[in-house]
Parts: sequence; structure tokens; C-alpha cells
Amino acid sequence: MIGRFFSRYTIWIYAVLAFVFLLIPIAYTIVFSFNDSRRTNISWRGFTLDNWVYLCDEQGVCQSFLNSVIVGLVATLLATTLGTMIAIALVRYRFRFRAATTLLLFLPMATPEIVLGTGLAAEFLTAGIPKGALTVILAHTMFCISFVVVTVRARVASLDPAMEEAGRDLYASPGQVFMRVTFPLLLPGIIAAALLSFALSFDDFIITNFNSGPFTTFPKYLYTAAAKGMPAEANVVASAVFFIAIIAVVVSQLSAAARRKRLAKQ
Repeated sequence: MIGRFFSRYTIWIYAVLAFVFLLIPIAYTIVFSFNDSRRTNISWRGFTLDNWVYLCDEQGVCQSFLNSVIVGLVATLLATTLGTMIAIALVRYRFRFRAATTLLLFLPMATPEIVLGTGLAAEFLTAGIPKGALTVILAHTMFCISFVVVTVRARVASLDPAMEEAGRDLYASPGQVFMRVTFPLLLPGIIAAALLSFALSFDDFIITNFNSGPFTTFPKYLYTAAAKGMPAEANVVASAVFFIAIIAVVVSQLSAAARRKRLAKQ
């Protein structure tokens, strides 16, 4: 009887266990964001909302979070712009060293982050560029470009050239064809690449730690704070990011479902 039950529901049991395992750290983070902690936030001392109300009273939390957001946005903008142009060039054009360019673009994805971090730090030192926000943005842009190219390239390869040919047949200029036909078709892939780039940049610690100098991002702040006891305010920021991400996913899914329903009625 028991053996028949497990053979029938094995996949569901594994799925539930995996889901619980993945959610335990998130649940811990959310719960301890309401902990009435003092020097450390390891043991539960009582429920309080002060950590959420007076979030920026803890020195360095809000500033490091703002630094990560700024770096993520700038690096995402640069990587998405450059990566989209490279992806279009690789799919649409034939040029010398095209295969070598593709290989070189995949190398940052396959190289360990500690190797990239130390290599970039050595390059900045040789070039005489002081470590700070600029070096962090350049480093993040560098490794995000590869992910943008891979994502957007798949979207470019799936486009039907007949759509653009139809625009040219209607006497549209190359710029008009790109802005009114190609770009709207590429937009879902570009948005996905941009979101991936921002997530990678916001989350990065190893490359940032080698190239940031005195500049502090949120992951770097968490690493430093963990050595002396993670403040509850850090849990508040992490919980807020999680809730924002969940809300964004739910809103996008609901809007997509409403759009599909609207199209089905037409």
C-alpha cells in the first residue's frame, strides 16, 4: 500500500520537498526582518515593525542598496544596447572572424567569476583607473553583454525576414523598418535580456569585490555585515526585493492573460 502510494506520487513528493528547501532561506529572511534584534539578528527576540519603519537608520544599508540599483541600471543599459547590436550583427551579417567573435562572447559565461574579477582588477591597475563606481559599472557591463547577446540572438534568429521585406516594399526607410517592425518584434527578448542583466549585476559579489575599492554595493555590504552579525535592516531590504519581484511577475502574468483574452474576443 505504502509502496504504491510512493510510486504514484513520487514526482509530487520530490517537487514539494524541493520547493520547501528553496523557500526556507526566503522564509527565514522575511521572518527575521521583523525581529527585535540588537547587535545580532541570529536569535529571535520578539516581533517589531521598527526595522521596516526606520530602515535607513542602520548605517550603510540604504546607501549600498542605492549604489547597487544605480550600478545595475547603468550596466544594464550599456550591456543591453551593445549586446542587442552585437546579436543583430551576428545573425544578420557575414563578416570575417564572425565565429571567433561568437566564441569570445561565450568565454565570460564559462570563465569563473574569480578569474574575471582578478583579471579585470589587474587591467584597471595597469591602466591606472582608480577603483570605484566606474570600474564596477565597466566590469558588470562586460560580463552582462554575453548574456544579452545569447538572449537577444535567439529572438533575432526567430524573426521572419518577410516582415521586414514587407516594410521595405511599402517604401519605408531602413530606420523606419527597424523602429516600426524589427524593434517591436525584438522587444520581448530585449526586455528579458535587460531583466537578466539587472539581476546578475545586482546580485554580483565576487567581481564587484575585486574591482570596487571603497565603493560599496548591497552584496558587498551584506558580506561585511555578516562577519559581525547581519542587521535586521538587511533582511528588510532583501524581503522588499523579493516582494517587488513577486508583484512584478504576478502583474505581468495578469496583463498577459488579459491581453490574450482580449485578442481571443476579436
